[in-house]
Amino acid sequence: MARPDGTIQLGHGGGGRLSQQLMQELVVPVLGPEDAVLHDAVRLVSPGSQLAFTTDSYVVQPLFFPGGDIGRLAVLGSVNDLWMAGARPLALSLGLILEEGLELAVLERVLQSIAQACRQCGVSVMTGDTKVVERGKGDGIFINTSAIGVVEHDLQIHPSSIRPGDVLLVSGDLGRHGTAILAARKSLGLRTALESDLASLQPPVEALLAAGIRVHCLRDLTRGGLASAVDELARSSAHCCLLEETAIPLHPTVAGVCDLLGLDPLGMANEGRMLVVCPPSDAERALQVLQEFQTDAAVIGTVGEPLAVASALQRRYPASIRNALGVLRPLDLGSGEQLPRIC
Repeated sequence: MARPDGTIQLGHGGGGRLSQQLMQELVVPVLGPEDAVLHDAVRLVSPGSQLAFTTDSYVVQPLFFPGGDIGRLAVLGSVNDLWMAGARPLALSLGLILEEGLELAVLERVLQSIAQACRQCGVSVMTGDTKVVERGKGDGIFINTSAIGVVEHDLQIHPSSIRPGDVLLVSGDLGRHGTAILAARKSLGLRTALESDLASLQPPVEALLAAGIRVHCLRDLTRGGLASAVDELARSSAHCCLLEETAIPLHPTVAGVCDLLGLDPLGMANEGRMLVVCPPSDAERALQVLQEFQTDAAVIGTVGEPLAVASALQRRYPASIRNALGVLRPLDLGSGEQLPRIC
């Protein structure tokens, strides 16, 4: 296919000839069905009785960053969400919101990245939609993806499965994505070779399941980072959680940038890291499995007592963190947006 020339126009979102040209000449050749036949809905055949469904939207700036781009991010983000329920992806939907004036060559580059990520994950774009907004009303491209997957095991990977004494593990060092996006913004003048951790979580999840690890819960550490994920799990499971600060793996560049700018590294976004909750008897084996993929994987904490019998302070701040001196403090979340347009 020849590389497209020109830019996105408002007419590309009007449903007429330009819309058809955009779909038939660019989108369908890259992502469409083999027969190139489009319909309002697609019939799905489920190979299992239990399905999982997720949706997310992506508004990252810049569109292309060290280690990835908005297209790859949109696919892996939703596919990773399915794997956090232990579900194998079956189908993906793709919603594109394009800004008038966007170069078609940029869109084609993003679509090619989406296609490559889909092939990597073994999933296809089964349905989608494209809209165009006026110049200045978008950041070039906004993307929404929804994904359907099938659960092929008997585990209940859910916050409700979390129990006192469970162990918390992370699958690798934290904060790379947020730091890479921050450094990619030339106005900040940061120079670093660090790349985003953007990656599929399919391999480590499948390895955990194949090893017979009794996974109680999984959570990918995206926007809000480890701090938000642990706080959410503590509240949704109604159990206290304790983190050990010295055990949390951070890349030196992440730690340095956060120290320089006054940011909390535990609140930095990740796009290829997850939190694993499992029984203590499985923790050592789970760590061994995770370290086959990322040597920085670590045990970082434990699940404590139910909130029903906890103190008033613990019910308000169900997650806490202990530093190197043994001082315990509540794991409080920032009230603002650390890094806009990161995912």
